[in-house]
Amino acid sequence: MADGLVAVLARGRLARILGMAALLVVSAAIPLVGPQLMRVFIDEAAAGRPVTLLVAVAGGYVAVSFVQQTLRVLVTSASTHLTWAATNELREKVARHILGLDLSFHERHSPGELIERADGDVTALTSFASSFLVQFVGSAVTLLGVLVVVFVEDWRVGLGLAGFVVVAGVTIGRVRHSAVPMAVERRAASAALFGELEERLGGAEELRANAGGAFAIRRFQRALERLIRVSRRASLASRTNWVVTLTVFAAGGVASLLAGTLLFQAGSISLGTVYLLFRYTDLLRGPLEAISDQLPKAQEALAGVSRVRQVLAERSAVPDDGRATLPPGPLSVELDGVRFAYTPDTDVLGGLSLTVEPGTVLGVVGRTGSGKTTVTRLLLRLLDPTDGAVRIAGTDVRHVRLADLRKRVALVTQDVQLFAASLRDNLTLFGAHRADDDEMVAVLRDLGLGDWYRALPDGLDTVLGPGGAGASAGEAQLVAFARVFLRDPGLVVLDEATSRMDPVSEARIERAVTMLLVGRTAIVIAHRLGTLDRADRILVLERGRIAEHGPRQALADDAGSLFAGLLAAAAGGVR
Repeated sequence: MADGLVAVLARGRLARILGMAALLVVSAAIPLVGPQLMRVFIDEAAAGRPVTLLVAVAGGYVAVSFVQQTLRVLVTSASTHLTWAATNELREKVARHILGLDLSFHERHSPGELIERADGDVTALTSFASSFLVQFVGSAVTLLGVLVVVFVEDWRVGLGLAGFVVVAGVTIGRVRHSAVPMAVERRAASAALFGELEERLGGAEELRANAGGAFAIRRFQRALERLIRVSRRASLASRTNWVVTLTVFAAGGVASLLAGTLLFQAGSISLGTVYLLFRYTDLLRGPLEAISDQLPKAQEALAGVSRVRQVLAERSAVPDDGRATLPPGPLSVELDGVRFAYTPDTDVLGGLSLTVEPGTVLGVVGRTGSGKTTVTRLLLRLLDPTDGAVRIAGTDVRHVRLADLRKRVALVTQDVQLFAASLRDNLTLFGAHRADDDEMVAVLRDLGLGDWYRALPDGLDTVLGPGGAGASAGEAQLVAFARVFLRDPGLVVLDEATSRMDPVSEARIERAVTMLLVGRTAIVIAHRLGTLDRADRILVLERGRIAEHGPRQALADDAGSLFAGLLAAAAGGVR
């Protein structure tokens, strides 16, 4: 799986990766040139060389500095562009994989957790690739280059500098590691403060109505006091880190000057070389700090990679390996000994056997938890039965391609989801269902949305706000019906699609339902029994089993039937 991630990141980018690597090595080696030019400048000035020569050396130093900064910008830009392009592809792969997993997986994981997997973990990998690799590899090349050059100058100073690198690296690493818990505690205190604010603001009306303002202020003050205390400790730890680092490199600089002075007095090195050794010692600070800073990012990236691998290793319990297609026209439905359990110990459905003929409208009623929603999920193959078979048009749904099944079976619920996108995209679900503009406008008009559509500023290109802002609840419901008409399914499942509507909107939706049921098989799940007036047959579910099933009128006329009892209770105002 790790190889798979590397393949995704590197696919089609090998030449650019090699080019960036070469650019990175050159960029990391350039800082070694500046001190060499300064040594030449100092030695030549001390020897009384012509000013023109000194000016030329100084010009070379300026040119090298410019090249160094230019290369740094190029490396940063190239690495950022390359890694974001590569990890965006991985982000898309993870998101697509998550969306393809079955409903049981999504019920085990919250949306926030899955967003963190698809975006947060991949972003940590992006930061690792764009920042860690450049900073760490570049710093390592610079660090190694400094040690090699100093060893060439004088092996004794080289050994001393290598020892200093070890001591400085360990010291910086330990000091910064000790500051990490403080930073974590500060983030936790900050999160608690914002959580407190969010909760109190969300319940502001309730607090005002019940004189809870003083309590809210006291809770806020305690959270703020904790954040201040933790922030002080974290700030002290950060300043201590800075002082220790400064002290270590100040001591290193003094030691370098002392060693250089002794070697200069002994005639072993030139005055310019004294400066060279001092400058190289000071140059080590940047790479060592960069390496120390990047190690936590490496840990985050490795953890992110592990979590991404776990998600990509998940396999859907509803595999899309069918080859069959569904015929045109109204579709029959058959439940053959269907059992389903979310957990091994408890059956939600206990052996349902039922046949719905093509073109029939079946009304389904039952208490909450009786299994109505589970039946709809099985029909759409959001779940697979634990035992038995669900057949549509005589074909086991497990043998039907999911794309064909979802095209020929449509679900409309009371909880309509409209997206922050154009009306056209909301109708076709971003092109998942093909329809031309004239067809979409005709469907909207037929459903009673003609006036609403004509009032839109940009017609089908009008962007609806998040959650369908720009459309009332009734209009949003009718847009959902329009989606179904554009797909022209053979089986429609309506899950209380007319509830919680005002009378005018409900009347428009009832008209849309009547139009929708013509020439189609329908399963209508209802809590309000008046919705079932158009049903041909009634199914009463009780604890996952069929309590009653038969023609609607016959059950309504039978005073001893469960359905007749429900109708009587509804007529008496009981819900």
